[in-house]
Amino acid sequence: MAHQPSFSQDASPLGRLLGEQRISRRSMLGKLAALTLAGGSITSFVTSCASTTTSPTSPPASRTFTGSPATPPPASPTSTPSPIRTVLYTYRSHSAAVIGVAWSPEGKRIASGSADGTMQVWDATNGKHVYTYRKHAGRVNAVAWSPDGKRIASGSADKTVQVWDAANGGHVYTYRGHSDAVLGVAWSPDSTRLASGSNDGTAQVWDATNGGHVYVYRGHPGRVNAVAWSPDGKRLASGSADFTVQVWDAANGGHVYTYRGHSDAVLGVAWSPDGKRLASGGGNLDNGRGDTSAQVWDAANGGHIYSFRGHSEPVWTVAWSPDGTRLASGSADKTVQVWRAP
Repeated sequence: MAHQPSFSQDASPLGRLLGEQRISRRSMLGKLAALTLAGGSITSFVTSCASTTTSPTSPPASRTFTGSPATPPPASPTSTPSPIRTVLYTYRSHSAAVIGVAWSPEGKRIASGSADGTMQVWDATNGKHVYTYRKHAGRVNAVAWSPDGKRIASGSADKTVQVWDAANGGHVYTYRGHSDAVLGVAWSPDSTRLASGSNDGTAQVWDATNGGHVYVYRGHPGRVNAVAWSPDGKRLASGSADFTVQVWDAANGGHVYTYRGHSDAVLGVAWSPDGKRLASGGGNLDNGRGDTSAQVWDAANGGHIYSFRGHSEPVWTVAWSPDGTRLASGSADKTVQVWRAP
């Protein structure tokens, strides 16, 4: 995520950070790198961690891993080790900061949302521009491709969620239920529903087949930064500025669990591929420090399992490996860190 222009669409802490340039362009690369990892490939990987230690935490069943990244391959005796910086394509059509990116399910296209108010689609095989969607009246904070590949959703500072036809760029629906900026969007696994989290403190669910509103989840007293569906589509997780991750029943919006392990805002959430664990990333958006951990929870009973502590600034996003054995975290400290998740 690169943020540098000044915006006035909303006055959330996220908006202030973007507008006041408290986070540099380089500081947001960790977020974009983690999102790229979630799409199935890593084009740029930088790791900066402390020495490895393992110590018990409270409760006794929990463990804290301090700086245990994946071990890089040994350097050739005849060469000097250096970071790998491979860029396949650079897309330059946005006129302001790019805030969200998402791969199509088959990996052939990429969608990007920007502070310029547009959502754009690119051909990932040759770098060519495909479409530009211009219906939003404010910056686009989040984008998500439907699992069936047919539609793209975008959440904006204009308080709406919009859905687009991924084949031809046509507008499909506009969802108007939030009273403040939309910060996160997520499709259900069967592509029939759409969840959104907002600066208004609610998470909402929409019917993606007819544009109808399903229900509002009001369990958070703070803004909802991220939402994520469980792999079976039966539950939803939401991460909030109230320092909690909450899980609720996707069928009726009923509360299931509240995870209370972060000491600052929860910025990102992700279910493990088997649906048995839930990961979250946290940090203080006002001072850039605070919690800075990635944490893992038992999705069955709400119990805390692990805390991963290696980042020096907020953890914006978390993503599981396809086999569920590792967790990647992207941070404002300019690094992506990969952790073993036994």
